[in-house]
Amino acid sequence: MTITNEDELQGLRAVGRIVGNTLQAMARAMEPGMTTRELDAIGRRGLEAEGARSAPEVTYGFPGATCISVGEEIAHGIPGDRVLAAGDLVNIDVSAEKDGFFADTGASFPLGAVRPEVTRLCRDGRRAMQLGIRQVAPGRPLSGIGNAIGRYASGRGYTLIGNLASHGVGRALHEWPEEIATWPNRDRRHIHRGLVLTVEPFLSLGGRFARECGDGWTLRATPRALAVQYEHTVVATDRGPLVVTLPG
Repeated sequence: MTITNEDELQGLRAVGRIVGNTLQAMARAMEPGMTTRELDAIGRRGLEAEGARSAPEVTYGFPGATCISVGEEIAHGIPGDRVLAAGDLVNIDVSAEKDGFFADTGASFPLGAVRPEVTRLCRDGRRAMQLGIRQVAPGRPLSGIGNAIGRYASGRGYTLIGNLASHGVGRALHEWPEEIATWPNRDRRHIHRGLVLTVEPFLSLGGRFARECGDGWTLRATPRALAVQYEHTVVATDRGPLVVTLPG
């Protein structure tokens, strides 16, 4: 989507705030002994209370309101009977539609105390996303996002999942520009004023690609390793990147 007027921007910001608030509500409610289905129900209530609909559900028929991936799962985890335990690494991805506008956000959360390298992975994953967001401005190459993330990741000793990319969003969950690399690349496309896109790197302790687990949805890294994902929906403006999925 390309934002062309204030009404469009306000519509995008409205759904962005909803997904941001829903993500934070789920993170606050998460506790050992809870199933991922119970956590997803909290997300569904948060969306429905604001008149929003789950974007993966309405777009792809995903079997849940949100994607919840635990431990060795890195994305598109189906909410179900899995019980959360202290020490788990939990990724929550929330995307929704309201009034014809779509926004997408996600984050990885340690549940209680985790190993020091997992704490660092979470911290550095969020930092990698922030560095990617800083590259979003009119006239800049899309390749700048992945190249900035790649320099940071390699400098810190991480790998990046090379087949899970950022994407355009706004009037649909996934739209042009598709396959925006969040790893080093030579993409010749450029960002234009008003472009709406996600920035969502997958930083890992050794994984390089995502493989589907056999249920049609859930992805794991190969080689097997933990990975984190942090994601915001961003608008390219003359004043720099505008993040619309912050809670508030």
